[in-house]
Amino acid sequence: MATLQTAAPSRWQFRRRPPAQSAARAATRHTSANARLMVAPSVLLLFAWMAIPLLMTLYFSFIRYNLLMPGAHEWVGIDNYRFFLTDPGFITAIVNTLILVGGVLLITVVGGVLLALLLDQPFYGQSVVRLLVIAPFFVMPTVAALVWKNMLMHPVYGMFAQIARGLGLPPLDWLAQAPLLSVILIVAWEWLPFATLILLTALQSLSEEQIEAAEMDNAGPFSIFVYITLPHLARAITVVVLIETIFLLTVFAEILVTTNGGPGDATTNIAFLVYAQALLQYDVGGASAGGIIAVILANIVAIFLVRMIGRNLEA
Repeated sequence: MATLQTAAPSRWQFRRRPPAQSAARAATRHTSANARLMVAPSVLLLFAWMAIPLLMTLYFSFIRYNLLMPGAHEWVGIDNYRFFLTDPGFITAIVNTLILVGGVLLITVVGGVLLALLLDQPFYGQSVVRLLVIAPFFVMPTVAALVWKNMLMHPVYGMFAQIARGLGLPPLDWLAQAPLLSVILIVAWEWLPFATLILLTALQSLSEEQIEAAEMDNAGPFSIFVYITLPHLARAITVVVLIETIFLLTVFAEILVTTNGGPGDATTNIAFLVYAQALLQYDVGGASAGGIIAVILANIVAIFLVRMIGRNLEA
């Protein structure tokens, strides 16, 4: 009897066809690759836009570069950093920056909570009032500073001076007698609408059932605010503090327009000190070192705030 000989199965006979899921994954990978390829020029341009000025500032911070002697580029190492850090104006600028940031945060957070509580109440013309409250946030800092300087704080023609005379009081020269407080008020006026908008949005998400239950338990308005409303606004307040702090560390236009860093160095912060070093003293090398120091300090503050506030947001 003839023996049937079966050929060994080829490895191609057991190969399965790729399922539809594999095809979909391949299409997704292809689409993602194309998307990265199309976005790459914008990302590279943005990176170059940020990296090139930073690298040039870092380079200038190690050389003696004065605008009055543009041809002299002497390598001085860390002398510019040593000069900037030992400058008596540096400590004053640090203190002024901290006072400015702290004062604006105090006004905007407290005022934002109060305005949010007020705007959350039903009243006639509520939409118009909300729009008017938020409007200052869209005013340019230079314009806002000029308005406050010439129309409100002017010692002769300003509105505050007219009110003081009407009350029989001597008018106050705000920008000369209380310069740092004046800058704080101007910047706080600009950022108060932002804080109000964030806090009002958070306040509107508060459950009415909690408030009604507290009122049924004979809780007063103060107790409801302390034990229900304020804890509910905690996350929104942390967001306001984080975002405002990052921007308040670089306040410049309001100081330049109103006090120009004075009287003396009463309103000179880190940003204005770097500007004065570069364009008033023509010391680009020292100003570049100050700019690098300011970037490092801003990143330290940002990391600290992100770590501290991140715990509150995750809670």
